[in-house]
Amino acid sequence: METQNAFDKVMQRGISYNQYLNEFEFEINNSDPNKFNEHDLNLFNFKKLNFQRTSRIHKTFKPSEKIISAMKSIDNPQFWMVITENWCGDSAQSLPYIYEISKLNSNIEMKIILRDKNLDIMDNYLTDGKSRSIPKMVVFNEFGEELFQWGPRPTELVNQIDIWKSEGLSKDDYIEMIHLWYAKNKGKNLEAELIALVEV
Repeated sequence: METQNAFDKVMQRGISYNQYLNEFEFEINNSDPNKFNEHDLNLFNFKKLNFQRTSRIHKTFKPSEKIISAMKSIDNPQFWMVITENWCGDSAQSLPYIYEISKLNSNIEMKIILRDKNLDIMDNYLTDGKSRSIPKMVVFNEFGEELFQWGPRPTELVNQIDIWKSEGLSKDDYIEMIHLWYAKNKGKNLEAELIALVEV
């Protein structure tokens, strides 16, 4: 898919972050866990936890002066596409920061693409050319030209996971360690990486 074609699809299919969050909240508040099988109940409970994580970040995040300055330097329209799903733990830990940062400049418009309904878009932004990992952020200029990509995780966390794997830990072993890392980091690595990308 050419970049312009990808951009056109994003503009056609993308939804606002507020719509995404409202639909997320509606699902949490209007689902009956008593009707779920074990698999669906576990998935629902994880989504519920993700919504709590997302809500907490919105309430507590205070952007640094550096990220505020970097965002103010954007003087032309940009479109931030983020491919995500509400069941994704990494998205719950990063997406609310991305949205709050996008609000720092009115030149930025953010669009959410739901991965599982838009695999033709997702497959143009695979991690390491093979993985449909999310969240995946792709930034376009006003002409639909790609400026940069970010995701699915901050680089420091990616490196830390590689260390855990090298130590013989399985995903079940380190999944909670990932969320502890996010909780302690409070979006600082994400901020630093976005600053570097924006200021190129």
